[in-house]
Amino acid sequence: MSITSLDGKRFAEMIIKGSAYLSNNAKLVDSLNVFPVPDGDTGTNMNLSMTSGAKEVKNNVSTHVGKVGSALAKGLLMGARGNSGVILSQLFRGFSKAIESKETIDARDFALALDAGVKTAYKAVMKPVEGTILTVAKDAGKHAVAVSENEKDIVKLMTEVVKEAQSSLNRTPDLLPVLKEVGVVDSGGQGLLFVYEGFLAELKGEELPDNQSKMPSLKDLVSAEHHRNVQSHINTEDIEFGYCTEFMVKLDPAKLKSPFNEDTFRQDLSQHGDSLLVIADEELVKVHIHAEHPGNVLSYGQRYGSLINMKIENMREQHSNLLFEENEYTEETPKASVNKEKQPYGIVTVAMGSGISDMFKSLGAHAVIEGGQTMNPSTEDILKAIEEIHAEKVFILPNNKNIIMAAEQAASVADGNVVVIPSKTVPQGMAAMLAFNPASDIEQNKAMMDAALSHVKTGQITYAVRNTNIDGIEITKDDFMGISEGKIVTTDKEKVEVAKNLLDIMLEEDDEILTVLVGQETTEEEVELLVEYIEDKYEDIEIEIHNGNQPLYNFIFSIE
Repeated sequence: MSITSLDGKRFAEMIIKGSAYLSNNAKLVDSLNVFPVPDGDTGTNMNLSMTSGAKEVKNNVSTHVGKVGSALAKGLLMGARGNSGVILSQLFRGFSKAIESKETIDARDFALALDAGVKTAYKAVMKPVEGTILTVAKDAGKHAVAVSENEKDIVKLMTEVVKEAQSSLNRTPDLLPVLKEVGVVDSGGQGLLFVYEGFLAELKGEELPDNQSKMPSLKDLVSAEHHRNVQSHINTEDIEFGYCTEFMVKLDPAKLKSPFNEDTFRQDLSQHGDSLLVIADEELVKVHIHAEHPGNVLSYGQRYGSLINMKIENMREQHSNLLFEENEYTEETPKASVNKEKQPYGIVTVAMGSGISDMFKSLGAHAVIEGGQTMNPSTEDILKAIEEIHAEKVFILPNNKNIIMAAEQAASVADGNVVVIPSKTVPQGMAAMLAFNPASDIEQNKAMMDAALSHVKTGQITYAVRNTNIDGIEITKDDFMGISEGKIVTTDKEKVEVAKNLLDIMLEEDDEILTVLVGQETTEEEVELLVEYIEDKYEDIEIEIHNGNQPLYNFIFSIE
């Protein structure tokens, strides 16, 4: 059957079937992801991204093909995860832009839209790497444009697109040596091919291909020996930018002195890491970057608006876990041999800032989830940490009031005995850690740790993001604010002055210890000025200074 024109409903069916075929094969795509530091799981990320796009299409079915394309682009933008998911979203963002004004499209329109998507995706990637999904998309799009000069049948055109995508995918090991060494093709390119094959199946009116009969087994694709060798090519400590950081900025016109410039935004962020992807529309900016200090990246993004959909993963931890799994579990090692006994107890805590994370670890925390204010970890993040520490009894310290509910939800569905200590601040979390006694049972520890929360006072210094008036205090944008136990009590244009004012409000005669956690944006000179003030005015207070390296908060005070 020949098809010379696509309307919105037919294109929507193609998207839904392409998404379904990718979903069916997500685990297989994951199995191809053999780079030393996996940026999440390629198949999982692409599947979640495409599923989000298909869901938006289902909710906005139209005969207008341009409107269906716009729905796909919106859904992909909101759901894009990981490098591969963001690139996939950009391929179809460019595609959708090319057809947005059209009621229907012909073979030539379809081919030119594929090529437009490639150009958009390449623009979004700071340093494009050949031998990846980008190459497969580029080769297929270029071939489609050439074929469409003479071919009017969209089915035949799509057949040629799939053939060229497969050929390009087969060539990826020649472009990326690590793929050739392991004996696999690029995982992102394979994911894109599954989407294209789903498109073709819909156009032909066929059922989805049976990948089980078509594709080789994981054993054929990657031997345990080769996989282990790839991971060992890099030492964990040699990873320069350790945190895979993803977030979205909801643009705030009030913060923008001039129209948002995507290229400037991308160039500024490139100074903070690598593997940078930036995509934007009129309202949202999507960012993916590997950074050493994710807090700095988030702080920069916050200049343009509010932060949403934040996710940070420790890639050094990922790499260490991969090395452990590969050393412990091979084809020659029975699975039972790696079923370790559970440790008696474990503590999961949440923290922002490398210094604060190190402090929690030194106090005995078994897992520290990167997160806090503006980047709350999900229930899934907390569940993953619970599973990884593999303990009979687990205590969770959220250290933020906005994370307590997610922690309680994780505790309710986790296997084993899991309890939440409802710490609302980092100082409360540290006080609870100090109260923990491994010799006591879980009920006794919960009681002691809960009680410890009230034995510490928390003060914080941060800056105002807008003009407002709270509890009779006039607050001006960019001024510094002093927060005592969650309440704004003082404000000033000078950071050190507002810190002094806050301590004057909080410190009482019977207080004995003041711990100061110094943030990323605080200088040594500012710390010295504050310490000099405290020592002169509060000579009986014992002062402890630690480099918390936390973003957003210039100082965090713990008073006992």
